[in-house]
Amino acid sequence: MNPETAKPATAAEHFFDRELSWLEFNDRVLQEALDARTPLVERLKFVAIFSSNLDEFFMVRISGLIERERAGAAGSAPAGMAPSQQLDAIRTHLARQTALQHRLFDGELRELMKQHGILLLDYAALDEPQRGALEAHFSGQVFPVLTPLSVDAGHPFPQMSNLSLNLAVIVEDPVNGLRKFARIKVPDTLPRFVALPQGPDQAGWTGVPLEQLIAGNLARLFPGMIVRGHHMFRITRDADFTVREDEAEDLMLAIEEEVGKRHLDGFVCRLEIERSMPAELRESLMEELEVSSRDVYEFDGLLNLRDLFYFLSLPLPELKDMPWTPVVPAPFQAAPDESGEPRATLFDAIKRGDVLVHHPYHSFAATVQEFITQAAHDPQVLAIKLTLYRTSGDSPIVRALIAAAAARKQVVALIELKARFDEENNIAWANRLEDAGAHVVYGVVGLKTHTKIALVVRKEEEALRRYVHVGTGNYNPKTANLYTDLGLLSCRDDLVADVGDLFNYLTGYSRQDAYRKLLVAPLTLRRRMYELITREMEHARSGAGGHIVAKMNALVDPEMIRHLYEASRAGVRIELVVRGICCLRPGVPGLSENIRVISVVGRYLEHSRIFRFKNGGADEYYIGSADWMTRNLDHRVEAVTPVEDAAAVHHLEQVLAFLLNDNRHAWDLQSDGRYLQRQPAEGEPERAAQALLMEGARLGEF
Repeated sequence: MNPETAKPATAAEHFFDRELSWLEFNDRVLQEALDARTPLVERLKFVAIFSSNLDEFFMVRISGLIERERAGAAGSAPAGMAPSQQLDAIRTHLARQTALQHRLFDGELRELMKQHGILLLDYAALDEPQRGALEAHFSGQVFPVLTPLSVDAGHPFPQMSNLSLNLAVIVEDPVNGLRKFARIKVPDTLPRFVALPQGPDQAGWTGVPLEQLIAGNLARLFPGMIVRGHHMFRITRDADFTVREDEAEDLMLAIEEEVGKRHLDGFVCRLEIERSMPAELRESLMEELEVSSRDVYEFDGLLNLRDLFYFLSLPLPELKDMPWTPVVPAPFQAAPDESGEPRATLFDAIKRGDVLVHHPYHSFAATVQEFITQAAHDPQVLAIKLTLYRTSGDSPIVRALIAAAAARKQVVALIELKARFDEENNIAWANRLEDAGAHVVYGVVGLKTHTKIALVVRKEEEALRRYVHVGTGNYNPKTANLYTDLGLLSCRDDLVADVGDLFNYLTGYSRQDAYRKLLVAPLTLRRRMYELITREMEHARSGAGGHIVAKMNALVDPEMIRHLYEASRAGVRIELVVRGICCLRPGVPGLSENIRVISVVGRYLEHSRIFRFKNGGADEYYIGSADWMTRNLDHRVEAVTPVEDAAAVHHLEQVLAFLLNDNRHAWDLQSDGRYLQRQPAEGEPERAAQALLMEGARLGEF
């Protein structure tokens, strides 16, 4: 097909449905659990991640589709599926994949656990000494916490919290023969798996699920009654909410009120039950919880497999990935002076040139966290400004900001109160920072502040010098050990001026719409990305060879996808590394035959964003916080920075090369929407990008 006369990319069949693409991503997560090459405890972890991901998917995406269906909404662009069609397709997909997940756990992983001394037993199979030990534990540690709630004329159907695991108990009054329903919540304040006492010569772990321990002692909870049956069920509620910022007198108070409703007030969008549950009880629950049969999922075995995270805490190194200790990058490895103390600060290193850090291969604690900590305690530092989207509950970075405020430094913290599922944590930190004297702001009305930027102002030799960090990931030391993220530390005049202008836009009244280096959403990022793609098209048409490599978490925005299709038709070679959702359909003749898409799902969550444009041989690299999603390009504040330092550029070249050539954790997206996992050919060495990057960091190659 002549690319100049090819049909414009407007048809629905040129795009994959966003929700179904996300399901494909979660299937790739499950495949890590299915893969026998993955260590056993890590396989349990991926089973748990699969379930945890599904919980959030139902709370946010499925609940939204149900609301749109109830409102009679039409199909959404660009794929064009109506909400009812999406929900039916999702139900069909999940019925198959969740059944596969449970077969994997019950039919393979529990047996492998047993072979390695991890005995997750059924309560009914315990011998008398084991039962005696657990009954004592039940009496002292579990029974006092339980609250059976009956349902009858005097006791309405109980309010049930989101993601709660429950026992539906049928009890019979021996006097009049009447049967009643009672509900017992499995306390989420107690460990889901109860360990049996181990003798001095025993190794491994032996225990039972908490709900089975409760079920085995129901007679204690209903004395004088006959327990006729018990069945597990679990509910998921809508947990998304919208705050009208322009109408809220106090944004923090408005969000606190909405978050408080999330736990109990959202409608039930999923009911998970044991397959053995009688039809009458099932129908009663469906009626009381107002769910349709499409929203009911039946399982054999344990419900809520996300609790398998528990087994990661066991001291079983031989069943886990090899431990990794992040390294300190060479520019920050200061030579000690005669007293043995380091003579240089991070600021000294940054003055010598830009420093690219790559977590978890590089230590977050010794780089980004140390950057903020040194600034907090350096008497020459006058001001610190930082954006916080998500951080840990015991954040050392926020503690450093509090210390800086206490030392009378000018501290500005832009805290995004609307970061979904982190609202309460962020509100708590905002209150603590304000109490310490920091200036706390909440960003621009109508936009989420998703950018990851920090700015430090330091007095040096009678002048002020500014230092910045622009990153792809949150200021969170915990996720820095689990997610791959990049950050650029710099004191270049043009970049620090841009970051300063961006903070002024975020904290004050500013209509800043031009930046020297930074690409900022929603102001300049989309337009500049279009320009860079168009430039590659011009190079391709002139014979210089257009080439784009882009790495991101998700590719959804239809206009960006259309620009990529246009570039493909113009002869630009496009290689995309998209971890999760990808609505672009690659490899379609006359549309996208020059585009290939891979996804890498491995030990670490691929979270960094990298954009490379060949530019006729004068390659340009960018990193930043934005995916190519409409929300990132138009409805969030994002920052993307060019990377120009030669060593940093070389590192990004290596990262992209390793990912594109991965044959262990990489999946190729087909034009029909299927993902095919790469496998080493016979005699070919295994090339796992993340393992190669760990080795490169260990050897000091970057």
